[in-house]
Amino acid sequence: MADLSAPPTDQLATTSLSDGVVSPNVLKAEFSDRVPIRSIISRPDGGSGLAGQKARIGGWVKTGRKADKDAFAFLELNDGSCPGNLQVIVEASLGDLGQLVPTGTCVVVDGEFKLPPAGAKQKVELRAEKVVHVGPVDPAKYPLPKMRLTLEFLRDFVHLRSRTNTISAVARIRNALSYATHTFFQKHGFLYVHTPIITTSDCEGAGEMFQVTTLLSEAEKLEKELIQNPPPSETDLEAARVLVKEKGDVVSQLKSAKASKQEISAAVDELKKAKENFSKLEERSKLKPGIPQKDGKNDYTRDFFARQAFLTVSGQLQVESYACALSSVYTFGPTFRAEHSHTSRHLAEFWMVEPELAFADLKDDMNCAEAYVKFMCQWLLENCLEDMEFMADKFDKGCIDRLKMVAFTPFVRVTYTEAVEILEEAVKNGKKFDNEVKWGIDLASEHERYLTEVKFQKPVIVYNYPKEIKAFYMRLNDDLKTVAAMDVLVPKVGELVGGSQREERYDVIQNRIKEMGLPLEPYEWYLDLRRYGTVKHAGFGLGFERMILFATGLENIRDVIPFPRYPGRADL
Repeated sequence: MADLSAPPTDQLATTSLSDGVVSPNVLKAEFSDRVPIRSIISRPDGGSGLAGQKARIGGWVKTGRKADKDAFAFLELNDGSCPGNLQVIVEASLGDLGQLVPTGTCVVVDGEFKLPPAGAKQKVELRAEKVVHVGPVDPAKYPLPKMRLTLEFLRDFVHLRSRTNTISAVARIRNALSYATHTFFQKHGFLYVHTPIITTSDCEGAGEMFQVTTLLSEAEKLEKELIQNPPPSETDLEAARVLVKEKGDVVSQLKSAKASKQEISAAVDELKKAKENFSKLEERSKLKPGIPQKDGKNDYTRDFFARQAFLTVSGQLQVESYACALSSVYTFGPTFRAEHSHTSRHLAEFWMVEPELAFADLKDDMNCAEAYVKFMCQWLLENCLEDMEFMADKFDKGCIDRLKMVAFTPFVRVTYTEAVEILEEAVKNGKKFDNEVKWGIDLASEHERYLTEVKFQKPVIVYNYPKEIKAFYMRLNDDLKTVAAMDVLVPKVGELVGGSQREERYDVIQNRIKEMGLPLEPYEWYLDLRRYGTVKHAGFGLGFERMILFATGLENIRDVIPFPRYPGRADL
């Protein structure tokens, strides 16, 4: 029996597996009995230096074929640790080759590394000595055959699509960007704050929020219960009322007759039971099927949280409360929008990175956003280049050059007014936009991409937007027409980051809330941050899936999140 108290062995496998097949210097997975394929083929020598050593390998068959009159089989195994596959050669004497070669089969083998024949693409291969495990696949039923499958087709198999080259590459890129995000903010002294998924505040004021309620399920439950056990009729109530009177009369008569305490006590108990029964019947008679109503509206005081609640569209408001105590903070989590949109840029559930900086103004905010975006681009180039090369080969030849350009090019900064003037000049010179260009509009994606892809050909930060098109919490500028807001625009996707200096003046933000027709009551706690120890602060939000679209060059946001949610689809 294994010693569960023993500390984990070093990742460098210097001990043997149970049957003695792992050799020294093979980098073994720390918490399983196999060697990750990445640690073999991603070596500087491609794994050739491991020739003659033994290891256990596990993965899923990408391609498999029998050879030499079924004497042996070639298997291309991938375990998800990297884009590349390891070729494994299995002789027929080790097992049923017909079970091993179908695409999707899971195989674990023990074997010895060998140098392949001269001129082979791979630098090393594994000659199997024992088949440890087979997770078979019926090729006739497996939904992901060995052929090029469209990303649209794969959305119908979200539970299996991570086995494909594209989605597994996206998963590793997404993981790298997540790691880069935490690394950047932790390195710069930010604290990671977990903001709530369920909220009573609408950060954007757009009203497109998913409601969280138990009123519907409770109403359905009550309706079924009332069918099985109907409420008491008026006759039942009257009978119970009469019984209470009768029991009361009995008690009165016994007291008048100076009966014994024991008799009176027994009669009082009977009266209490009658009253309790009547009270229960009366309460039950008030039950009505449907959602509880009050003054013609749903009565949310009867709901789970005793008020209306929603899935959050942003953790910004809540994380601000921590910034106003801990200075530099960030949140990174799922957000939700009940926007009935089927475009390639919209999801109902998506992830946001939202830092908040106390003692910071708009310029500090822009500096932080620029540094963060640059850091992520550099991180992918340094830590995820194989996957980026795959994306460049299969989807967007310019994606790596785009990362380099953003990583090493200073961002252009222009005011909203200057940006509109540039767009108006383009229109005068014959450029046609689908959306009208004039001061006061919310810049459309085509406008943003013109600025970053055509005019400047580099990332652009547009700042000082008209107050009418921005949220209530953005700081009003001295001109009383614009707010200290900024958007970071990048090629391919347009807006990547949206942020602002927050309005720290109590009277100004209170008026802004009223101007936008929002109720004050849900935001009283937010106003407290201005009532008590207000501080200059700023922050921004980065749409994480948009960052992945920008990096990979993929066109549809549904392909860069593991389990996409959009109108009509919420698989798994």
